[in-house]
Amino acid sequence: MAGSMMSVLLYIFLGPLVGGLIAGIDRKISARMQGRYGPPLLQPFYDVLKLLSKESIAVNGIQNFFIFCFLIFIIFTGSLFFMGGDILLVIFALTLSSIFIVLGAFSANSAYSSIGAMRELLQMMAYEPMVLLTAIGFYVVTKSFNITDIMSFETPLVLYLPGIFLGFTYILTMKLRKSPFDISMSHHAHQEVVKGITTEFSGSTLAMIEIAHWYENVFLMGFIFLFFVWKMPGSWIIGIIACILLYFFEIVIDNASARYKWQLAFSSSWIAAAALGFTNLLILFLMK
Repeated sequence: MAGSMMSVLLYIFLGPLVGGLIAGIDRKISARMQGRYGPPLLQPFYDVLKLLSKESIAVNGIQNFFIFCFLIFIIFTGSLFFMGGDILLVIFALTLSSIFIVLGAFSANSAYSSIGAMRELLQMMAYEPMVLLTAIGFYVVTKSFNITDIMSFETPLVLYLPGIFLGFTYILTMKLRKSPFDISMSHHAHQEVVKGITTEFSGSTLAMIEIAHWYENVFLMGFIFLFFVWKMPGSWIIGIIACILLYFFEIVIDNASARYKWQLAFSSSWIAAAALGFTNLLILFLMK
């Protein structure tokens, strides 16, 4: 119990620091891939501090409340995960957190914000099946939804769930808001809605969204970590290396891909879930 609480505290206090550094490294590598020098490594922190010092201009009061709930539920989701709780509860909490940012965008009554919110809902419908299949795959192999039990399995789960791992990697690009799946918002000015769902947020409210994304990215890397860690002492090193390599791969994809239309993003995610996720589960059932 003490170890679980320590993991939660580390996530709460160190999560935004690690997430901000990941964002800084992401920008630096992306710039080098594009032949630029790029911003300082700590630029994401400078940006958030600047946003916190600015006035938050909101269309209505409920708008800021929804974003505050979004941040709180992202932290709650990650805390459940690093506490070693039930992975289904973690997934449901993550979905609820996404609903809050969608409500905040709709409440702004802006064309760009509403388009971003609708596309965010489409993205949720696209990636949720694969996320649930991942949880089911963990259960089929380990006979438990408990994250602590999953991490202490006798062999790496990626050996049993290669299809589910590939399927989760596919929709992870969407969750990280990278091309070709940055359809609801983008950090780069290469699509028509640009900031999309966050268009009408400013100041400290926009800072909360950025911090929530830092927390979320750390939590998502934890999901990848589950595929590579097992009860062998020191296996966590392999898990961390796998997370680093996969995130670098996502940066490469982001800089080498054009944005999909929402129709293709939606259909391809369901095809990936069916072809990789369901096939992997079917093979596991047939092997029993």
